[in-house]
Amino acid sequence: QVQLVESGGGLVQAGGSLRLSCAASRRTSSTGAMGWFRQAPDKEREFVAAISLEGGITLYADSVKGRFTISTDNAKNTVYVQMNRLKLEDTAVYYCAAGRYTATTRVAYDHWGQGTQVTVSS
Repeated sequence: QVQLVESGGGLVQAGGSLRLSCAASRRTSSTGAMGWFRQAPDKEREFVAAISLEGGITLYADSVKGRFTISTDNAKNTVYVQMNRLKLEDTAVYYCAAGRYTATTRVAYDHWGQGTQVTVSS
């Protein structure tokens, strides 16, 4: 089993920045890609960004493109998402996920973290 631990959430004013981190307990054949999803109250969990751990292929949701940047430190089995120019609508619980392939769908990911709250205030 792969454990994913997120950190870096918090409260930030609109226009500000946060960086989320997600550390995986180990690398396996089922952790070829890592991604971030988010879930706002009363909404479905939605894709945010994903990256392949080899080759650096990245995917972004249209809503965050140009504002969020996903990256990895393979030596640390860690993925980051730098979130800039945050908006009120970015408020959500952010979940880290790991899977075999870079994808935008939840079913593609086998391992999930517990989530970290990001709150953007006006």
